[in-house]
Order: sequence, then C-alpha cells, then structure tokens
Amino acid sequence: MSTLQRFLGPLIAVAVLATAAFVFLGDGDGKKTVTAYFPRTVSLYEGSDVRVLGVPVGTVDTVVPDGTSVRVTMTYDGDIKVPADAQAMIVAPSIVGDRYVQLSPAYSSGEVMQDDAVLAEGSTAVPLELDEIYGSLDRLTVALGPDGANSKGALNDLLQVTAANFGGQGAKFHQTIEDFSRLSQTLDDNKDELFGSTAELQKFVSTLARNDGVVRRFNTSLASVSTMLAGERTDLAKALDNLGTALGEVGRFVRQNRTILTKDIRGLNRVAKVLVKRRDELDETLRVAPVALNNLQLTYNPDAGTLDTNANVGNLEQEIVSNPSLFLCSLVAANDPNGDLCDLVQSLPLPRNAPFGTGSAMQPYDPSLGGLVEVGE
Repeated sequence: MSTLQRFLGPLIAVAVLATAAFVFLGDGDGKKTVTAYFPRTVSLYEGSDVRVLGVPVGTVDTVVPDGTSVRVTMTYDGDIKVPADAQAMIVAPSIVGDRYVQLSPAYSSGEVMQDDAVLAEGSTAVPLELDEIYGSLDRLTVALGPDGANSKGALNDLLQVTAANFGGQGAKFHQTIEDFSRLSQTLDDNKDELFGSTAELQKFVSTLARNDGVVRRFNTSLASVSTMLAGERTDLAKALDNLGTALGEVGRFVRQNRTILTKDIRGLNRVAKVLVKRRDELDETLRVAPVALNNLQLTYNPDAGTLDTNANVGNLEQEIVSNPSLFLCSLVAANDPNGDLCDLVQSLPLPRNAPFGTGSAMQPYDPSLGGLVEVGE
C-alpha cells in the first residue's frame, strides 16, 4: 500500500462519518422550544404531535395548569422554519381520540420564530367541545320553547304561516334551490372576472369620490338642461319631426339624383385639386383684387356711363426714357421680395436719356389707346 493510500484512507472515513452525522442529526440547530398558553387542553397529552400543514415536526413535552389557563411546552425540529407571528391551534381529527397542536400558517418568507418563544392566549385556539354544542342547542330550544319565543304561540304561528305559504310550492322551491346552485357555480367559475369587475368599479367610485365637486356641478348642469328640455319639449318634438321630414326629403333627392350628384362631386373634386395647385395665384388674386375693383369703381362715370381714366402714357414714356432700369425694377418688384432681379436689371448696360425704340425718334402714340379711354381737351 502506498503512502498516498494510507493518508487518504482515514480522511475518506472521516468525511463519510461527517456526512452521515449531518444527514441523521440535521444541520446542528437541534430542537427549538415554544411555550403556548391555552384556555383548556382536552385530550392533549405529553407526547402528542406538533404539526405544520398536518406533517409531524415535533412533540408536546409538558401540559401544566397555570392559573386559569394551561401552559403547554413543545419542541420541534430546528431545521423547520416557523413564522415569527405563527399561532398554535389544538386540532381534533375526530370526536374521540388524541389531539395535536398545529403551528400555522406555514412559513413562506420573513422572520422565523426564535427558540424559547412564548405564545399568549391571543395567539392560540382550541376546538369547540361537544358539551358546548349540546349546551348551545339546549339554550336554543329553551329560547324557542314555551318559556321563550313561543310563550304566546308566536313560533307556532310562524310555522303554520310558513307551511301555508310553502304548501304546494315544493317543486318551485326545489327549482329555486337548483337555480341558486347553478348561479353559485357560475359565480365561482367566473370569480376572477367578477372580482376584476368589482375592482374596476371600486376605482371608478373612488375617482367619482375624488372629484365630488365636479360631479355635483355636472349633475346640476344636467338637471338644468333637463329642466330646459322639459319646458321646450313641444318645440323640441316639432323640431325633431321637421328634421325627420327634411332628412327624408334629402334622402329621396339623393336617391333620385345619384348619378348627377356623383358627377358634380367628381367635378368639384377636380376644381378643388386645381385650386390647391393654384393656391399661390389664388392668394395673389385675393390680395390684389380689392384694390383693382376699387380702382375700377373709381373710373366709372355714372353720368356719362363711361370709364374715365388717365393712362398717363406721357409720364410712362418719360420714365422709360429717363431711367429704364428703375422702370424694369418696378415691373418685377411684386415677384422679387429679395431684390435679386432688380440688382440684375440694374447691372445691365441700359442707355439713359435716349429714344426707346429702333429709330432716332420716338414713335407717335395714341393717348386714347385706340379710343378705349376718353382723353380730355
């Protein structure tokens, strides 16, 4: 046997023993103790189970009277996590037989119960005993008997009236119970949707509550409108009747002229497209048309029925001859907001103070523009 084998043999044995001790003895926490106080502990003894979710995790160590309550000391496995706010309840699995202590609820998250924890009577519960049930039934029969509610025959009258009301209605009563059963089943199958609707309704009601002033003003305004409509209901009824008649006439007109209306709408569509394409020219027309119409109105002579205007051709000729660059700039000024075209015209080598034409003298002109306008003497 080699030296390495002699060294590893004891080491492996120690590891195996440590693993076995961890498996059989737990993680080293051992047992935890909890003391609980109960008002009574019928059929609970030393050695009774301590359970979590019905699974045994420990045992009852002592059951000792302590004044008007009973002190129960229990131990449970240290590796079992129990919530710090857990309660201890005595559970009776049957009417006759031993009982056990249930620690509830099961742990999910948060702090755990520490060792030597104490649970007061407010954190414990005991089952209802059979003699208490018998006592409650006895008190009920006494309360309903001849010394109680039936001292003057009230209970007999109630039973007789109930029997008379339900007499011959057994089938309907049975059907009502079946319908209620189906309703309960339907509500159970749709509980998520029902609770969701209730939650949304709660949000809506909360919103109304937060905006109580606005809701009140809305209700007041709605009431005012309702009052006004109630006062004008006759006129409103007539208006609605006339509106119905008018809509009927419009409907008949549309049906009778469907083809023509289709053509008109298509033509209107083309006109609209032309206006959209020519919107710049239309804008300019709308901008200069009022001035042009005003000038045209001023040239009209109502006494003679003529348009009296002065073409001012002589001044125009003088302006062209004296400064042709300025004349050309005035012509393009409307479409030259930046002055680029005017700068270009002024850069041209145009003659000044010279006849504007092909000959050495200006061609004669007709001030009346061929008789279109009247020229004064």
